Amino acid sequence: MLSRVAEKMYWFGRYVERIENTARLISVNTNLVMDLPRVDHIWASTLDITGNSLEFQRRFTRVDERNVVKFLLEDDACSIRSAVRLARENARTTREIMPSEAWERINELYLFLQKNLGQGLKREGRHNFLGEIIGRCHQITGLLAGSMSADTAYNFIKIGRNLERADMSSRIVDVGSLNLITLKDKQAEYDNILWMNVLRSLTAYQMYRQHVKDRVNGEDVVDFLLKNRKFPRAVAHCLNEVNQCCSELPQNDLPLRSISQALRTIETNDVIKLLNESGLHDFVDVVQLAFADIHTQVANTWFGHGVDHPQPSTVAV
Repeated sequence: MLSRVAEKMYWFGRYVERIENTARLISVNTNLVMDLPRVDHIWASTLDITGNSLEFQRRFTRVDERNVVKFLLEDDACSIRSAVRLARENARTTREIMPSEAWERINELYLFLQKNLGQGLKREGRHNFLGEIIGRCHQITGLLAGSMSADTAYNFIKIGRNLERADMSSRIVDVGSLNLITLKDKQAEYDNILWMNVLRSLTAYQMYRQHVKDRVNGEDVVDFLLKNRKFPRAVAHCLNEVNQCCSELPQNDLPLRSISQALRTIETNDVIKLLNESGLHDFVDVVQLAFADIHTQVANTWFGHGVDHPQPSTVAV
């Protein structure tokens, strides 16, 4: 496979995952604001999760619901619209590689977004609009899983998807813990609601309740979302998927080494100690650097060029 094709498959996987993640994040936080109307930092936290705070500040002077939602839906570089456009372009230029139905689905998503983008700006239409985006992303992911040969091209899509997913899961855990620190004077009142919001941001609430026979609490939520090997959006599971895909590709020594180091970092952490000593934020920074190294090794090994690692949410290919 040509390196440029492999790179486009990788970024197609990342962009489709990013579209879904961002749509779900906006939807869940809209509901959270309605549950906690006096918590005014939720939308700033949403920007922190996506890694776009600096870009937002260049375009807007006030962090509020309308501005943040408009930015995450419409911005030329850091939004759902931009991710859809880039995913569509990568699919268009590699149409002979993936099933034609996948190209049709991403093109339909692009056209749907162009026609209905305004629905997301108002609360009354936002839930259905974002639900449609999430559902269309599921269609694309499911279609590829059921119709695309599990060969080199599909491995690169899965590498991109799972690395993007692990990155988002770690960011949501990080910002969830920082929200509780911000609200430490009211922590008893908000603790359960905010950790439930963290789970719902990753569609993890029901699976968490099946695995953890206890009330929703920070220690178990963080442990579940970082270490669980069976839940598809847990960081350890995502890294295992990346590891399996890379194992099937040639010249994989450096990527596999980076993945193994990241897994050791995740599995050897003491969640209780990190939460009690407010060390989770620093730990997630270390994890983010590990993801950056995996991305760099993948690019250097298979895409034929060295890369710097800007924020994943702002990289365009």
